[in-house]
Amino acid sequence: MVDAPQPDIGPDKSLLLVDDDEPFLRRLAKAMEKRGFEIETAGSVAAGRAIATARPPAYAVVDLRLEDGNGLDVVEVLRDKRPDCRVVVLTGYGAIATAVAAVKIGATDYLSKPADATDITNALLATGDELPPPPENPMSADRVRWEHIQRVYELCDRNVSETARRLNMHRRTLQRILAKRSPR
Repeated sequence: MVDAPQPDIGPDKSLLLVDDDEPFLRRLAKAMEKRGFEIETAGSVAAGRAIATARPPAYAVVDLRLEDGNGLDVVEVLRDKRPDCRVVVLTGYGAIATAVAAVKIGATDYLSKPADATDITNALLATGDELPPPPENPMSADRVRWEHIQRVYELCDRNVSETARRLNMHRRTLQRILAKRSPR
């Protein structure tokens, strides 16, 4: 199988990666470096904001949920310091509301984890109204449902009864779902 020609990165190849998942961050940094980007990484909102302020990159990939806050704070700094920066927001908790918020703040695209380096590169380098191609392995419907339940559960501070009420689901059914591993 022959890979399609990769779009040109441009003269400024700087890419900021912000994610608190250290193994994922290392793998993604290595993969993006192989694609020609000049990588700088940050493991927190504070570090991401500091780099975005000091050396605003041409491209950025920012995780939405970080241990010390919301990745959209980094996106706001990037938009302020470098309006032409192409930003892709990643998250393991995909939801329409957060996608809309990310795009309103200035993100170029929004991808759900697990997203591979090819999906991220396509999203970063998509031009104009051209949409990147759909992912090779999109999440299954079961996985999307599981992600939604996990997100609501987290937003309810891991309160099973409150989560079940908001999802209009029996508490015991929810407990069984939460006890299982995530579907592929």
